[in-house]
Amino acid sequence: MAADRDRFSTATRLRALGTQAAERVYRAQNRRMRTPRRSRLTGRAALLVLVLCSLVVALAYPMRQYVSQRAEIAEQRRLVEEKRRRVEELRDQKARWQDPAYVERMIREHLLYVRPGEIGYTLPEDADGRSADRTSDGAATRSRRSTSDPGPDDRAWYRHLWDGVDEADRRP
Repeated sequence: MAADRDRFSTATRLRALGTQAAERVYRAQNRRMRTPRRSRLTGRAALLVLVLCSLVVALAYPMRQYVSQRAEIAEQRRLVEEKRRRVEELRDQKARWQDPAYVERMIREHLLYVRPGEIGYTLPEDADGRSADRTSDGAATRSRRSTSDPGPDDRAWYRHLWDGVDEADRRP
């Protein structure tokens, strides 16, 4: 019985528990030491990231130039198309001016000319600021007249002539 008591004595039990605890701590430390923490960023991954960043930086300027040049090309194409339309309009206008009837109509409208034997007269402006210029045969043309101060294109040629004479007369 003495051996049983010795075997289960408190000191013996504490020694056994201390030894077991020390072994557990030692094993836990060894596990940590045996499996060191691995970094998520390996050397290969860092190199790959570096290469990708270099490519992005190297391609950024050429891509910006490409995009700006494409925009400039589109703008130039739009301008070319606009100029082509303007050339077509001018060709049409040139063809109209080759027609004697069109030339006569423009002269009668803008310069208020009349044919020999016709009597031209100008009606006063009506409520909307326009006047009708008529010839003795009844043909009427409409021309825009400003109520306040008509611009140089809105007035007949002979009014410009008389304004010049009046201005010359006023000078000392």
